[in-house]
Amino acid sequence: MCIRDRIGEDRAIVSPIAGTTRDAVDTKMIWHGEEITLIDTAGIRRRGKIAQGVEKYSVLRAIRALQRADVAVLLIDAEEGVTSQDAHIAGMLAESNSGIIILVNKWDLVAKDTHTLHEFERQIRHELSFLPYAPILFISALTGQRVSKILPMALEINETRVQRIATGTLNKFLRNVTTQHPPPSKTGVRVKFFYLTQPGVAPPSFVFFVNKPQWVHFGYQRYLENQLREAFNLAGTPIRLIFRARSEDRFEA
Repeated sequence: MCIRDRIGEDRAIVSPIAGTTRDAVDTKMIWHGEEITLIDTAGIRRRGKIAQGVEKYSVLRAIRALQRADVAVLLIDAEEGVTSQDAHIAGMLAESNSGIIILVNKWDLVAKDTHTLHEFERQIRHELSFLPYAPILFISALTGQRVSKILPMALEINETRVQRIATGTLNKFLRNVTTQHPPPSKTGVRVKFFYLTQPGVAPPSFVFFVNKPQWVHFGYQRYLENQLREAFNLAGTPIRLIFRARSEDRFEA
């Protein structure tokens, strides 16, 4: 897929010279009847390599562009692998509310065997362990390999970000997962989950009502997150888990 073919005009200067893009460029297009805004940001280089003046403000504008994105695309150079700056930007994305896709570009330039893709993906998961929910797509902007999959994937993730799950469905899920793997007890007192609701979207947010929220161990929180993602197909989007106190007597009243 060629973006120029879709929008009918040239919108960005492309060059191998670092720093060519100075500002975020918005491009509007229609994709299967839906209006989409593509934001091409200035490159964000390592802090020590950012020059004062124009480049410094280009980076600030790029960061602001990340903050208004529904779905952000983290572009990794297949020849370089995950750099420290890639990890830094990924950290900013993880703290944002946007969905995330990890794109590995220049895949056509990598010598491959039957294990190359899986090994590369394993390495990315290791380096960006805080983004386990972000899908990874191996592409070549030069040849067009898998480029046509980017927009459909982004739209699917955006739909995931705003989906609402019925409260009854969530509480059936909660009963099942806490029965299959009960929360650990502490000092002889068992952690009890009473209720689960979803108060917000973009990103999906879930509130667990529990007798001792401070006792819900990080490992059990991760278990609940993984089960939510698997049960409701929440790939590509951050989710927020909130644990609130509610006494057993008050709940049953």
